[in-house]
Amino acid sequence: MKAADILTEFVRDGLSGGADRPALAEALRNAGWAEAEVQAALGQWADMPGLPPVPRPTAYVSAREALLYGLLFIALGVVASHIVILGFGIINYLLPDPFEYYTSSGTGLRWPIAALIAFLPLFLYVNRQVNRGGGDDALRKRSLVRRWVASVTMLIAMLTLLGDLVTVVYVFLNGDLSLRFVAKAGLVAVMGVLVLAYYRDEMDG
Repeated sequence: MKAADILTEFVRDGLSGGADRPALAEALRNAGWAEAEVQAALGQWADMPGLPPVPRPTAYVSAREALLYGLLFIALGVVASHIVILGFGIINYLLPDPFEYYTSSGTGLRWPIAALIAFLPLFLYVNRQVNRGGGDDALRKRSLVRRWVASVTMLIAMLTLLGDLVTVVYVFLNGDLSLRFVAKAGLVAVMGVLVLAYYRDEMDG
């Protein structure tokens, strides 16, 4: 039997026998269990008058969700990055650099457009599948795969925003700030904020 199972069984038996939580916690600490382990074990059971200890729902891992959230992560990354690339191309066209010795023929925009045509429907479909039956929000929030994918995505978005800010400050201090650069930096910032907003529920959790 795993250590976590032994701890859970002990807490359940103790609560069923009428022991109070502080006494159980103190006994477990004295036995050498870490505070985090003690609190986690006690938190797995709810006290209901007239009933034995009621188990609380725990986090879970699902192979199907691993596939869906993996596809969602990839699709969101491709869509977000290629929207930025496409935006950069449009900004270059609308705000040309007079020091550039060539003019874009627009061929550079074909790849991000092709990527968006392929991955945007995939993102919308997977997002719909993930949110299907989303009325049971408590169940979705207990998904470990969802938490990890959301956390990694938000980390990348935050690092992107920080990198964008550092670049803007550097260019400003270097005296090279231009309207075209500001537009590009603003586009990156907006995309980063939108990605964070997509996972706003994870920030509250």
